Amino acid sequence: MSSTSEKSSTSTSLLSAQTLVIVGIVWAVMALLFFLLFSVPLSQEDGLPPWYSIGTYVFECGAYLGASLVCLRNWKSPHMASGRNVWLGIGLGMLFYFIAGVLFGIWELYFELDPDVSPADAFYLGSYVVLIGGMVLAVTSKRLNLEFWQWGLLAAIAAFGIAVAIWVAAPDSWRQQLGMAPAAPQEVVTGSAPDSTAAKGKAPALDNSAQSKAKGTAAAAAKSASEESAEVTKAPEWVMALDKQLSPYAYAINLFYIVGDVFLLIIATALLLAFWGGRFSQSWRMIAAATFSLYIADMYFKWRDTQAEGSYQSGSLLEVFFVFSGILFGIGAVLEHDISTRSRQSRRTRRSA
Repeated sequence: MSSTSEKSSTSTSLLSAQTLVIVGIVWAVMALLFFLLFSVPLSQEDGLPPWYSIGTYVFECGAYLGASLVCLRNWKSPHMASGRNVWLGIGLGMLFYFIAGVLFGIWELYFELDPDVSPADAFYLGSYVVLIGGMVLAVTSKRLNLEFWQWGLLAAIAAFGIAVAIWVAAPDSWRQQLGMAPAAPQEVVTGSAPDSTAAKGKAPALDNSAQSKAKGTAAAAAKSASEESAEVTKAPEWVMALDKQLSPYAYAINLFYIVGDVFLLIIATALLLAFWGGRFSQSWRMIAAATFSLYIADMYFKWRDTQAEGSYQSGSLLEVFFVFSGILFGIGAVLEHDISTRSRQSRRTRRSA
């Protein structure tokens, strides 16, 4: 009996709120140091090394997997003050983000592709839907009795988020008109000189043979280039065919991401103001900070990818906010679970006394 009780006490101590928060903070510090020390490429041609890219995916996916576990633990507990469905939505959002990160890592690191749309986007889209649904349930469960300055702050943050989103998603023509992008180089059309061979009237048989040789050389070069690209990418034919089928939906999916980021930013601000000063304010401050981190990282990633015209390699310094986002979601779930269970135990103690 004593050994059983000791094992249970040890397991509960390992899963205590203090231990889980410390693990999250250590994970965040390690990720920050990793990004700070190794996010600068050695040369522009070589880019970032593969081991660094693998490390970024390990930190990011590990943070979202841990966050999904603690959020789904809240969903299983019947004592959550915010409701079980709230944490079900947030937990599924973290789980979908983890699966999407794994799939995107396979496409980028194993297949060596930089697709506009991949199967990972299906889980990214699902994560936005369930995450927004869970946070909306949290807002509706709390009556928003905001003061005038709080509504003004919410409107200012919403306007700022929309302005940044428009700047990121603006077409190149808009940026050129607003002076945010350099003008496209103008093509200079020069008149071609008359063909001297045609004027001299050389034999057409020689001309046709030269053209056939040029065509044969071009076809051979194109064939060799296609073979080299197929060898470099290491991607099977079904992956390449899937990328071609999904690429037309790139603009609509990116637009959905930007709108979803803005919506999450507004909801996070409303949650921060609604739960400010209450008993559960500390946990929802972490949730709001997690949403702000996700907004910063996602907007920066889309902006850099747009500036690099699709050749951007993930792993820049500000993408550490993806890791911070998962950790802060997990810490918020741990804090609410701790407060809810402690309040439940204190009620039982008062009744027994």
